[in-house]
Amino acid sequence: MVKKDLNKMTFTELKKEIEKTEAKQKQMGKTLIKGTPYVIGANYMIRTVTMIYTGKLKKVFDKEIVLTGCAWIPETERWANSCANGAFKEVEPYPTDAEVNVNREAILDSFIVSWKLPQEQK
Repeated sequence: MVKKDLNKMTFTELKKEIEKTEAKQKQMGKTLIKGTPYVIGANYMIRTVTMIYTGKLKKVFDKEIVLTGCAWIPETERWANSCANGAFKEVEPYPTDAEVNVNREAILDSFIVSWKLPQEQK
């Protein structure tokens, strides 16, 4: 794949690249929210001021995000291990069908995970 220099592209070429990217996102069953780094339908691990949340991103608002399949993680294993494979010491899941609102102003960092979201209390 040839990497394109965006500074040398015309407006029409840029628009086509954006359309291709959006089409790829739809094929993946996920939607990128414009103006944010969030992808609807992706599984996230989110570090907040009150520890960790995991869940599938359903909605994004100015001040909140909404997760499903969500769990609050009060204690992780070693941080790198938790990030890499979802290893947690404690897991407090919400009801499976709950839509959990997380205040975006409390988020320190977040990333998309490839491992299965924790659903069992421990």
